[in-house]
Amino acid sequence: MGILSGKTALITGASKGIGRAIAIRYAQEGANVAFTYLSSVEKGQALENELAAFGIKAKGFKSDASNFAAADELVNAVVAEFGALDILINNAGITRDNLLMRMTEDAWDEVINVNLKSCFNTVKAATRTMMKAKAGSIINITSVVGIKGNAGQANYAASKSGIVGFTKSVALELGSRNIRCNAVAPGFIETEMTAVLDEKTVQGWRDAIPMRRGGQPEEVANACVFLGSDMSSYISGQVLQVDGAMLT
Repeated sequence: MGILSGKTALITGASKGIGRAIAIRYAQEGANVAFTYLSSVEKGQALENELAAFGIKAKGFKSDASNFAAADELVNAVVAEFGALDILINNAGITRDNLLMRMTEDAWDEVINVNLKSCFNTVKAATRTMMKAKAGSIINITSVVGIKGNAGQANYAASKSGIVGFTKSVALELGSRNIRCNAVAPGFIETEMTAVLDEKTVQGWRDAIPMRRGGQPEEVANACVFLGSDMSSYISGQVLQVDGAMLT
């Protein structure tokens, strides 16, 4: 029996990286897992099979969380399939990095829509079910960049900073219904995205972190397990940095 046994979680953007690690850790802890992906149906099916091997119910949905109507349909489908929605994890996100003077309007809009508007879409859709149950945990994945900013990432930083404000507002609005809302802010996490960087760049990041290493996706996933479980029953409106003391 895991600490999430009996709970149903919806995780957006779970086909790779941090989202995939969260999905696996949740399945290991006994949660039934619904997840979204955008591109490869084959990868979605493979993850579904991998999760189901832990003895839980798992189902992937090809869905775009940045689309308001699609997000509403997604949540309805998850509740119909699983009968409940206890935990929502907004992990879907993209980068379109460039210096501000070179950044296009489309690059700005796309990042804001996928990273920030998607949180509004899914939380609004999930709130109905959670309010009826008078219980729920919402976890939004932000970033240390949303706290400190970063040159060449004005769009990404704005979207992730917006998630922080959104998270705190939702926690205030829904707390009386026993619905918690928190954010997790990863630092430099070594994923497929960082694997394309040259070793000198990666080592430069590591040297700037007090713990002298990058984080692993599983370490972010562990924070999400804690915030999704009853162990964090009196924690809401918080931003948990998983960054090796990078911003301390």
